[in-house]
Amino acid sequence: METKINQAIKSVLLMFGDKYFIGEIINKQKVIQDLDNYDKELMAKMLSNDVVKSNFTMAINDAIIFNVNKLVELFETNDYWQDSYTKYSKKIGLTTNGKFIDEATEVVLDFPYKDTVLKAGMTKEDLAKDDLRPDEPFLNEVIAKEEIDVLLDKKLLVNAKKYDVEGEHDVSEITDEDNLVIKGNNLFVLHSLKARFTNKISGIFCDPPYYFSKKKQVDAFKYNSNFKLSTWLTFCKNRFEIAKDLLNEDGILAITIGVDGYAHLKLLLDEIFEISNHPNRYIGTITWRKTDNQSNIGEFANVVDYILLYRKNSNSKLNRLPLSEKAQKEYSYTDSVGKYRRSNILDLTRGRYTYSIETPDGEILNGPWMIEEQEFIKLKEKDEIHWPSKGKKIPYGKTYLKYALNNGQISSDFWDSSFGTNQRSADEIKLLFGSRIFDFAKPEKLLMNIVNLISNENDLILDFFMGSATTQAVAMKMNRRFIGIEQMDYINTVSVPRLQKVIEGEQGGISKDVDWQGGGSFVYAELMEKNTGFLKEIIEAATMQELQVIFERMSQSPDIDFRVDLEEVKATLWEHSLEEQKKTLIKILDKNQLYFNYSEIDDAHVRELVSDSDYAFNQSFYKEVNQDG
Repeated sequence: METKINQAIKSVLLMFGDKYFIGEIINKQKVIQDLDNYDKELMAKMLSNDVVKSNFTMAINDAIIFNVNKLVELFETNDYWQDSYTKYSKKIGLTTNGKFIDEATEVVLDFPYKDTVLKAGMTKEDLAKDDLRPDEPFLNEVIAKEEIDVLLDKKLLVNAKKYDVEGEHDVSEITDEDNLVIKGNNLFVLHSLKARFTNKISGIFCDPPYYFSKKKQVDAFKYNSNFKLSTWLTFCKNRFEIAKDLLNEDGILAITIGVDGYAHLKLLLDEIFEISNHPNRYIGTITWRKTDNQSNIGEFANVVDYILLYRKNSNSKLNRLPLSEKAQKEYSYTDSVGKYRRSNILDLTRGRYTYSIETPDGEILNGPWMIEEQEFIKLKEKDEIHWPSKGKKIPYGKTYLKYALNNGQISSDFWDSSFGTNQRSADEIKLLFGSRIFDFAKPEKLLMNIVNLISNENDLILDFFMGSATTQAVAMKMNRRFIGIEQMDYINTVSVPRLQKVIEGEQGGISKDVDWQGGGSFVYAELMEKNTGFLKEIIEAATMQELQVIFERMSQSPDIDFRVDLEEVKATLWEHSLEEQKKTLIKILDKNQLYFNYSEIDDAHVRELVSDSDYAFNQSFYKEVNQDG
């Protein structure tokens, strides 16, 4: 199956007879050599082709610039004409400026299919088998750019409704003050959000599917966690690139990740946030003790996860955290002002000032002191010097709890189990629904601290791996606006019902900590599905006979990739295993047709499927684009 660009380039080369061919095979080295030498005749023919010109040139003022390097990269791909979708399909390694480390000096991370778009959501519905991956028909940003533009167009939203203290209602508009929950593939939803929310998000928290170096017999997540590193990195890259665009200038991204994927994800995020040029955009990594107890199975117990923190602008700052219960216990002394803890005034290492003071028992001390003499005198006059009742009379300052509570404390890079654990999160879910639906969701206490760290009241928080809706529940209780995205069907059995319980005033999680009394609202909508029905049927098929019926229906529909030779598929498909048959049928589906695009809303057959209320909702949702256009 050749792309349009593939066909266009081949047609140009055929104009030269056998000059660039060995038999029917393209002589890639000859093409590369002539491109590198700016062969006038070859360049002229390339520029005369509209497809080549639109994909490999740019207009600057009145001049047309031919991006020869980009075209050369295409030919340098190993087995390009048999494996046309990505220039990273074979060679794996570290690269600089698009060249591998053995060809350059500065280093960034590259991996197979890094320059591709990974469409599927890595859920159980995508399957975990290495040889059956409907989420791996990659598209290349350069080679198949025209296909990606359609794939990631704004999508139609349907079944819009609003949930509030009075229940569930149909809704025909959305405002900037509304909280939002969308059901659908998060890659498509994120691209649909760009029109309305670019530079609008204050904080993003993500708990993505973890990468595990060893295959899991039983997944710890509702998402598929048995996948290749290259696939996982592509999956993350596609989404976090958009996430960065959605952040406002002071926006901060927080991502939880396990030990296996930490190093790779950090390198990827360093690249996305251009850390080599803006080192302060990487804030740091928090190590979080995720378990109450340590397992004694195997040879090494994993008890921590990591929280990566990045900011869009090097000047934005993390907020301080509320004083922890553990920290508050340090304020163990009391006077007429209130509780306080001691703070050092005498410091043999860091003290900078020398002067004489007399202790209550008449001893003279000369320092070195942390404060100047005049400041010491003022503290003494205000009775803010603490003298120990026993032992040597060394003066200390008084740090009062009531002031510390107002000021908070800076975050450390280690959060212990007092910040919540996976076990406690499972208990929170069980309290709400009567069973441990999610074993490894994040606890509300953890999210409370992350939300405090990266946002202020009324700020907009995004989580595009919504899961059990912990982020959204915490955001609502902490007076933040939120957007949640989830494609799994449990959004309607767990996520939305949980938020309804929050509106009703449930008292689990952090409710008592923040004095939550209920209230709030959110708008719910779904991406309008198109040929996802075929996708689900293929995955669920148990026999070849079922697949044959599905294929017959597919072949009569417009949902098959236009490049597919159906006769060739019919002749060879049924010779393979059931899994290979599924893999092939999934690959030939036109991925541009998984959901209806917003641009189709006024097509007669589409308009019949969309209610008047949903039609108005889409106009409201995309109104900024309509006005600009």
